[in-house]
Amino acid sequence: MRSVERMMADIACTDIPVLLAGESGTGKEEVAVRIHQLSGRQSQPFVKVICAALGSDSLDEILRGPQEAAGTEGSVWYGTVFFDEVSELDSPCQVKLLHSLPDGDAVPNLRSLRARIISATCQNLDEEVRRGKFRKELYYRLKGACLRLPPLRERKEDIPALVEFFLTKHSSLLGRPRPTISLPTLQIMRDYAWPGNIRELENVVKKVVALGDESVVVLDLDPSAAAWTRPVASAEKLSLKKTAREASRHAERELILQVLNRVRWNRKRAAQELQISYKALLYKLKQMGLDSSATP
Repeated sequence: MRSVERMMADIACTDIPVLLAGESGTGKEEVAVRIHQLSGRQSQPFVKVICAALGSDSLDEILRGPQEAAGTEGSVWYGTVFFDEVSELDSPCQVKLLHSLPDGDAVPNLRSLRARIISATCQNLDEEVRRGKFRKELYYRLKGACLRLPPLRERKEDIPALVEFFLTKHSSLLGRPRPTISLPTLQIMRDYAWPGNIRELENVVKKVVALGDESVVVLDLDPSAAAWTRPVASAEKLSLKKTAREASRHAERELILQVLNRVRWNRKRAAQELQISYKALLYKLKQMGLDSSATP
C-alpha cells in the first residue's frame, strides 16, 4: 500500500488515464477520489459512472458535460470521471467512449472528453480482451497507468489500523460511545480470510459500534475461515452468546500461547505484549490449567 500511495502521488499531477484493478471491496473508489484530490482538478467535479447501469443515451449526457448543456461548444469536462466496473460497459458504449477519448499526443478535437479518466475493474481485462468482450483499443487507452489494489488477506498487518479508523469513524457517525476491540477478537479478525475485503471489515466494525458488543465479530465471520472454530456435536444446544464466549476464550488461549512461545515464556514480556498486567496473565494461565511457575 505504501507503493500504491507513492504511485498515486506521482500519477495525480499528470493527466494520464488510470486503471484501478482489484477485487470487490478493496477501496478502488476511495483511491480514485484520492487521486482527484491530489490533482490540479480538485476544485472541479468528481463524477462517478456506474457502468453496469449505463446506457448509450446516459453516456452521451456524461460526454457532453455541463458546459455544453449550458450552450458552450464542445465537451469540456475538466474534472474527473470515474468509470466504476468499466468491464460492464456494453459494446455500443465501449465504441462511443473510445471515440471520445484523446488519441495519444494528438490534439483533442471539440468532441473529445477532456476530463481526467479513472476506471476500475474487478475483472481481468486482459482475459476479457482475449475473449472479445472488451475492445482492445479502449483497454489500452484506459490503461495509461495501472494500479493493483491488494486484497485484505494479503495485507493483514493493516487490519488493526483499519479497525481503529472505522471505530472512530462510525462512533462519530452513529453518535455512539467508541468501543474497544480486545486482543483475542482482533486476532480472530486477523485469522479471517475477508472475502469482502475492506468493505466487509468496515461493516463488521460498524455493527460492533452500533451494538456495543464485540462478540458480533465471532458471530459474523465465517467459522470455516478462522482458526478459533471447533466442532459442535449436533445434539449439543448452545446459545449464540455462549458460542461467542467459548470462541473468544479459545482465541484468547491461542493468542496467549503464541506470545509466550515467541518470548520463550518470559511472562513479564508476554504481559507487556498482550497489554495486560503481570498478575492478570498469571491468573489467566491458572484458568487455562497451566502452571505459571514453570515453563512447559
